[in-house]
Amino acid sequence: MLTIEAHNTTSIARIPLARMRRAVRSVFEGEKIRKAEVNIVVMDDKAIHEMNRTYLNHDYPTDVITFYLDEQPLTGEIYISAETARSQAQEYGVSFTNEMMRLAAHGALHLAGYDDATEEEREQMRKLEDRYIAL
Repeated sequence: MLTIEAHNTTSIARIPLARMRRAVRSVFEGEKIRKAEVNIVVMDDKAIHEMNRTYLNHDYPTDVITFYLDEQPLTGEIYISAETARSQAQEYGVSFTNEMMRLAAHGALHLAGYDDATEEEREQMRKLEDRYIAL
């Protein structure tokens, strides 16, 4: 059973939470993950900056942070900065909804075991993101 919750902690009213949940579900179904419990939390740059500094020792805001919590069932959390997503959407020439879905899928791919430490891994993840958000 896939349990995917999404929460908006920002003052931005139009966050595509249902589409983000569907993107995560698409990743898990495509990767043959049948049991998972995931929380998606949308936050602002200030909050994600603090998380990035506290947990990853990076002193800057970022777009997405994923925490893998347990293996059976797969349990994790995906934190996404709506402010950074909005900037990136503009930079990449895509809609805000598309960028939010991509970041949710990206986080889900990390939970599914993918990494993006090298350019080759990043390219593989981008292709998978494209595939899963198109579903």
